[in-house]
Amino acid sequence: MTDVRTAPTSTLTEERQEPQGNFIWYELMTPDPEGSKAFYDAVVGWTIGDAAPEFNGYRMIGRSDGKFAGGVLPVTDEMQQHGARPVWLGYIHVRDVDRSVASIEQAGGKVLMTHDIPNVGRIAMVTDPQGAPFYVMKPIPPADDPNAQSDVFSPDLAQHVRWNELSTTDPDGAIDFYRRQFGWGQEGDMDMGEMGKYRFIQSGATTIGAVMRKPPQLPVSVWSYYIGVDSIDRAIDAIEAGGGKVLHGPMEIPGGEYALNGMDPQGAAFGLVGPRKS
Repeated sequence: MTDVRTAPTSTLTEERQEPQGNFIWYELMTPDPEGSKAFYDAVVGWTIGDAAPEFNGYRMIGRSDGKFAGGVLPVTDEMQQHGARPVWLGYIHVRDVDRSVASIEQAGGKVLMTHDIPNVGRIAMVTDPQGAPFYVMKPIPPADDPNAQSDVFSPDLAQHVRWNELSTTDPDGAIDFYRRQFGWGQEGDMDMGEMGKYRFIQSGATTIGAVMRKPPQLPVSVWSYYIGVDSIDRAIDAIEAGGGKVLHGPMEIPGGEYALNGMDPQGAAFGLVGPRKS
């Protein structure tokens, strides 16, 4: 454990900025950004912005409080030819992307690409040893707010991602991997019968999601992200009106709220969680 009396000032500033292992951004990859905007604006209550030409058409996902929930990356024909598909991906904060990439590779994961984004930070798309993709990122904090922290994840607020769920072929191996790479904890679980344990995971003192055994209908190990909504019933109506599908649920979860799994019109899987206010 670092003694803060002798730790370098740069380390202390970084720790205040964002602890290692937090989810700090979420990104929708889609071949139809306009269609995705219409769908998620109606379902979640977001306002997805216009395409930014200087960032290859990237769009910011705006929340009602004026802050951001993540971004939308257009999937081009060329990207699809190289295997890109509609998907939601999460970004995990690290202090050194290259060091993290080397550690992930040594642990049996794969590195798909690394990239520097001017004035934004360095990122790498990777997979864990079981094949679930995600990003690691070392962001550049805003010049006017060097101690900025991400708030795209919240356990209880609408228009934020509220839960991160990993379905994996090897829950024990995955938990060990993320613990070693990002310092996550694993405390508590629920019995799912033949599916085994639904095991809760923590970043610092915050429970951020869970790890479960991959169900047979999922072809590969994958992260699922559950977005908070103000009303699960209103959201279901918007999903159906917008051309999406409810794949599973809504089901009541501990605490009395409801969760569902869906697919947007472009083919990206997503989750929702919120109260029932029909």
